[in-house]
Amino acid sequence: GGRGGQAESAQAKNSALKEAEAVVPESFEDFEGAIKATYNKMVKEGSLKPQPDIPAPSVPQDLIAAQKAGKVRVPTNIVSTICDDRGEEPTYHGVDMTTLMTGDKNVGDVISLLWFKRQLPKYATRFIEMCIMLCADHGPCVSGAHNAIVTSRAGKDLVSCLVSGLLTIGPRFGGAIDDAARQFQRACDAKLDPDEFVEDMKKQGARVPGIGHRIKSKDNKDKRVELLQNYANKFFPSTKYLQYAVRVEQYTLTKAANLVLNVDGCIGCLFLDLLHSTKMFSAAEIKDIIQIGYLNGLFVLARSIGLIGHALDQKRLQQGLYRHPWDMVLYTK
Repeated sequence: GGRGGQAESAQAKNSALKEAEAVVPESFEDFEGAIKATYNKMVKEGSLKPQPDIPAPSVPQDLIAAQKAGKVRVPTNIVSTICDDRGEEPTYHGVDMTTLMTGDKNVGDVISLLWFKRQLPKYATRFIEMCIMLCADHGPCVSGAHNAIVTSRAGKDLVSCLVSGLLTIGPRFGGAIDDAARQFQRACDAKLDPDEFVEDMKKQGARVPGIGHRIKSKDNKDKRVELLQNYANKFFPSTKYLQYAVRVEQYTLTKAANLVLNVDGCIGCLFLDLLHSTKMFSAAEIKDIIQIGYLNGLFVLARSIGLIGHALDQKRLQQGLYRHPWDMVLYTK
């Protein structure tokens, strides 16, 4: 049809193709016969050499169907042993949300399940929460909070502010908890006398991590340290490492009044006591926990609360871009 009229009909097209010496079957059903006849003619004339048939490729089986039939196993990319979200409700190391929410479980219990893969006793999970509460913030002047504040004032989003602060946590800021646990464990297990331990560290040109404070001293003890010590003495079945740290402190205080057991040292030692007290961990597991850096993880988690607080505080106060004052910089050659 269309504007071409007769010239565009199927018959006209077929006639034109025939005139041009094309092979035109009478109908669609005759296609197969026409192809076969043309092939035979070309073979007879010698213009086409028959080739052996190529076996048709087999159609691959559908992966999901094969999986269901148990014929194939898909390789896994990730191994996870702490949680499962495939059921009706997510589980944290086998404990479902209903149990967590309707029982007397708390943040400490969630950490206990997801980090330690144990249901730690109440005194232990309460201690974990105390550490988070005590370490949540330490004012706007420490490097992490300063970074978060400067980033917030630069107009950045909350995640950027938090990350900016978190990136300062390491061996000098926060990492002392891990180091204190490692060193006190080493010294206490080797039964080193406190003076021997301190002097050995001194010979190596290292300070004892967890000892010393810029402001606190013998007569002005850190209240946080006292709170933790009192709690542990009351509820922990064993405080072997804390007792050792206190003996080390007695020795270091003879050197200088500010060489007190600080909050990092106290948490480090008490965490060792917690791991030993519960009798749920082997010596190898305890060594692993201290080496991997679980305690730094605790500090990261705790300090995130304060860093978010500082970032939001600056936005609420609508503080402008921070610039360091010139008179706070010593320009020198």
